Amino acid sequence: MVEYLQRMARYNRWMNERLFARVKELPADAIAEDRDAFFGSILGTLNHILIADILWLHRFAASSGCRDALAHPLTEYPTPARLNEILFDDFAELTENRRSLDGLILEFSETWTDRLLNEPVRYRTMKGEKQERALGDLLQHLFNHQTHHRGQATTLLFQAGIDPGPTDLLFMMMEES
Repeated sequence: MVEYLQRMARYNRWMNERLFARVKELPADAIAEDRDAFFGSILGTLNHILIADILWLHRFAASSGCRDALAHPLTEYPTPARLNEILFDDFAELTENRRSLDGLILEFSETWTDRLLNEPVRYRTMKGEKQERALGDLLQHLFNHQTHHRGQATTLLFQAGIDPGPTDLLFMMMEES
């Protein structure tokens, strides 16, 4: 499972780099335009993905096995209050923070072992409900959540007239080999 999740961390960065490069081709008003999507705009959708990642990393950092890798670096990021918050309304600033967080996720992935992935993470949901799951299960959710919402963002991008290009994990794997 370690290798699979590390591949997903690489895919996260690879796909974000490609997606953000294509979004950058749009003017700022088109990036922020409400497109009747779940998070409104391309900007809203990309902010949501970042917010969810930050929230999950904070939850992971609260567990003893992850604290050293995450606690200090996470102080560089704002703490979101809502899942639909716009942390960064400036696309360049959003891009910089996305790139930085993707680097942190990759560094964090280098600490993963089978033992760590089986350790429980205790956290509270946004509604305050107590939860506990293995780190590996939560990382699978993190990467699946990213992929789901990037799919929404690529649809919005395509509707704005920009072809996002290949997004499949297989394309990254072909580039790596």
